[in-house]
Order: sequence, then structure tokens, then C-alpha cells
Amino acid sequence: MLKWLVWLWLPVWLASGATASTAAAGPLGQVQTTVEAILAVLKDGQQEAPARRAAIRTLVHGRFDFRAMSQGTLATHWRKATEAERDQFVELFSDLLEASYMAKIEAYTDERIEYVKERIDGNKATVDTVIVTKSVEIPIRYKLVDRAGDWRVYDVAIEDVSLVRNYRSTYGEIVNRDGFDGLLAQMRTKLADLKNAGEGSAP
Repeated sequence: MLKWLVWLWLPVWLASGATASTAAAGPLGQVQTTVEAILAVLKDGQQEAPARRAAIRTLVHGRFDFRAMSQGTLATHWRKATEAERDQFVELFSDLLEASYMAKIEAYTDERIEYVKERIDGNKATVDTVIVTKSVEIPIRYKLVDRAGDWRVYDVAIEDVSLVRNYRSTYGEIVNRDGFDGLLAQMRTKLADLKNAGEGSAP
């Protein structure tokens, strides 16, 4: 039940930038800080849905390195794209992820998070966490890059399945078949459909 929300649901969907305390912390500490912050937003019964979503929308872009994520998703196609095409892709990709998963994020129901370990290798790091439910434990690995002490997520793996690799396969097939313009057109159509539907489903 949780697979559709976990990869965006925790550290990546909150924190508008490192505060003094989070900037001083390592990647695991920053992950834990953002997890607790988003849980507070989700548990705040005083906020109406539009306000809650607006708050999350404002904060998410500070923790997610969408450009690095987009580059990894497009792989060789990123190098072939113009700067304008890259900018369009980054904007559409981030909007699609938000539209696809926002409603699912809000379905959080007090699952427990365990922070297992961090590994730092130069300016890259991984943080292993586990989502513990009544019936299953779901391992989540966050891949982060150091941006002047602010650790930004550029990929998430759920049970060893990488989000970036998953989208890379799907989008790569579209580019090979329909070209980059065709990919952007399909993304715009999907985004419009999601907004019209008012709820998310993975693109």
C-alpha cells in the first residue's frame, strides 16, 4: 500500500533549504529533520487541504535536486537536448511528480520510520531508512548530493528499485520513438489529465 508514497513522502518533500542546524548535520540528520517536519504538516488538523498542499509545494523544491534527477533520468538524451528543452523537462518532471503523488502523500497513517545508516563518499551519500507498518517493512534508500552542506536528494530506491532508472527506461523509449518534442508533449498531456482528475496516479 505504501509503495506509491514512500519515495517522495519523506525527506524529499520537505525543507525549503538547510537551516543552521540541518546544514551542520550530516545527510542522515538532515533526512530525519525533514521527515519529522513533513509529519508535522501531515498531522496538522487545522490546515485545509489547499493550504497544506501549498505549504508542501513551496517546501519540496528546497530538498529535491530536480535538475540532477532529470539529468539522470534522461541520461544520454540530456546531453543531446538544448538548454531550453532541459529547462522544460525539469519543470514538467517536477510538476508531474507532484501531481502524481500529492494525494497519496496525504494518505499517511502513522507508519513508523527507522533511520538505519548513512554512507558518505565525497560529495555523495546514501541514507538507508525502513518504513515499518503492521504487516511489512519497506527499505528505502535515499541518494543525496552535497550542495554546500545542504544534502539534496537526486534518486530514491524502494526495495532496490530506483526511481530514476524506472523513469529513464520509460522516457527513453518515448524519446527514441517520438523525439524529445514528443516526450514533452506527452508529459504536458499527462500533467493536464492529472490536474483535471484532481488526484495522482504515476505517469
